[in-house]
Amino acid sequence: MTNNIITTKDGTQIFYKDWGAGQPIVFHHGWPLSGDDWDAQMMFFASKGYRVIAHDRRGHGRSSPSASGNDMNTYAADVAALTEHLGLRNAIHVGHSTGGGEVIRYVALYGSGGRVAKAVLIGAITPILMKTSANPDGVPPEVIDGIRKAVAGNRAQFYKDFSSGPFYGFNRPGATVLTGVSDNWVRQGMAGDIKAQYDCITAFSETDFTADLPKITVPVLVLHGEDDQIAPVAGTARRAVKLLKHATLKTYPGFPHGMATTQADVINADMLAFFQS
Repeated sequence: MTNNIITTKDGTQIFYKDWGAGQPIVFHHGWPLSGDDWDAQMMFFASKGYRVIAHDRRGHGRSSPSASGNDMNTYAADVAALTEHLGLRNAIHVGHSTGGGEVIRYVALYGSGGRVAKAVLIGAITPILMKTSANPDGVPPEVIDGIRKAVAGNRAQFYKDFSSGPFYGFNRPGATVLTGVSDNWVRQGMAGDIKAQYDCITAFSETDFTADLPKITVPVLVLHGEDDQIAPVAGTARRAVKLLKHATLKTYPGFPHGMATTQADVINADMLAFFQS
C-alpha cells in the first residue's frame, strides 16, 4: 500500500489508485467519499485503453487524517503534487460534486503547460453551491448548517439517511432502492476523518469558483441530473456553462446527484464520446 501513497508538503499522506496505460484520466470524488466511488468508471475506462487514477482527498478514505488544509486551494495543491509525482501530461480530469470544484480550482491554478487536455463536471458544485444574492437558486444556508449539525452529532446516522434518501434519489416514489449502493456510500464516508469531513462542508458549500471558471481554456463537458436534490441544476451547471469558455452542457431528466453510479452506463458512454471527440 505504501507504493500508492504520496506525502504532501505539510506531511499529509494521499492515497491513490493507478491502473492501466494510455491517456490518463484523473477522477476527483465527492464528499465525504473516496476514490472507490469511481469503481464503475475506473473499470470501464481502463477496459477502453485509458490510464485511470483516483485519489482519496486529504482526510477522506485511506488518506491520512487532516486537521488543517481542508479547503479548495489545498485540495488543488494536493492534486498538483499527485499529478507531478505520476508525471501526468495531457490528462482528463473528471470531478463529481465537491470533486468538480476541486477540478476547476486545480485546472485554473495548475492546468497550463499541457498538463490538462479536457475536463468533466458531474453534478458539480460550481460556481457556488450556497444560496447568495448572486445565486438565488443555491442551497439555503440553513440546509448547510443542518448538515454540519448532523455530521457533528451523529455522522453515521446522517450518512445512512443521506445515501438511502436524496443522494441517489431513493426517496422518490417508485424508485428502485439499491441498498448495496447506499451501504457502500456509508462505508466510504465512515472510513474518513470526521474533522476533515466537517471542514469540507464549508469548502463545498461556500467556495466561490466564479473567477476560476473563465480561466479554463480546455473543453469542459458539464453533466447534471435534472432531479439532483443535492446540487440543484439551476444554481450550478446552468450558471457554470455561462462562465466557461468551451463548455457543453448535458442534463438528464429524472437523474439524481449520484447518477455516475446509478446510471453509470449512460454517463460513461457520454464521457467516452467526449473523450474521443
